[in-house]
Amino acid sequence: MPQDLATRVVRWQKASGRNDLPWQNTRDPYRVWLSEIMLQQTQVATVRDYFLRFLQRFADVAALAAAPQDDVLALWSGLGYYSRARNLHRCAEQVMALHGGVFPRSAAVLQTLPGIGRSTAGAIAALCFGERVAILDGNVRRVLTRVLGFDGDLSIAAHQQRLWERAALLLPNRDLNETMPRYTQGLMDLGASVCSARKPACADCPLSKLCVACKLGQAERFPVRTRKQKRSAQSLWLLWARRPDGSVWLGKRPVPGVWAGLYCFPLFDSRAALDAALTAHERIAAHDLQPFVHVLTHKDLHLHPVQVQLVNSDVSWDPGLWVGADAWPNLGLPAPVRKLLAQT
Repeated sequence: MPQDLATRVVRWQKASGRNDLPWQNTRDPYRVWLSEIMLQQTQVATVRDYFLRFLQRFADVAALAAAPQDDVLALWSGLGYYSRARNLHRCAEQVMALHGGVFPRSAAVLQTLPGIGRSTAGAIAALCFGERVAILDGNVRRVLTRVLGFDGDLSIAAHQQRLWERAALLLPNRDLNETMPRYTQGLMDLGASVCSARKPACADCPLSKLCVACKLGQAERFPVRTRKQKRSAQSLWLLWARRPDGSVWLGKRPVPGVWAGLYCFPLFDSRAALDAALTAHERIAAHDLQPFVHVLTHKDLHLHPVQVQLVNSDVSWDPGLWVGADAWPNLGLPAPVRKLLAQT
């Protein structure tokens, strides 16, 4: 199966895979790395515009490394999973400081950089440098577990390692500079289109004749992962304080924590705690806005914005600063805070 599978994937990708995305048709590791980080837990349709805006602002790794982290977070705002943006900036700094501004060519060395795990390192090395190395992002895991009939529980580390070993055996072994980029992209494309999580289009799959799950008629049984992280919920009250000149109070969130490193309204666990942060003579009026739910990966945030118009321009909460309407759009803000401010 190994070389037959690789040949089929390479041939299919060339004819039917995705070849028009803005980060494709390049061997530039900066662009490939940027796209791979953005595509973690995020749909292609969402990433496309962010990717192009990033390139306009940070044309190369040197420009990204030289930028303040707040500028990076501001441009990332709304994309979510903000630790990716912080690691992106740290990684750029280390590429400049430790590697002379040149991305390492091997997956093993790429993994030593912030925010680059085993699969991301493999993708960069395979797509840019033709290294014979496997990847196992979510889409590829789905494709390979179905093709192999791999029923090991991937919530167990030993089973994950066994799948890595099986994936390595399937890699192309000829003309690697050409076949590895096609093969790697092809597996990702199959998982993103044909081999979907539910109701996969097996009739359109180039691997259907090799696929154990297809033969069993049990594609949705794979991959197996029994241990799932439980969802939680948290209620937060947002103090949207405004001065007569229209400026708002924003503080930088601590790391780690919700919206770590971003500028945000002061957060409180209850309305009473929010009221305690104010004194009666400081406010003209407090207005409770409609509560809403903001969904994170494993947590639902029940947000309660409270808009407070202040008389005293000297009021402050530590840490933070007053920010005018001309400045806050350029800060790294959580998506719900940015949406609230945009309404005014």
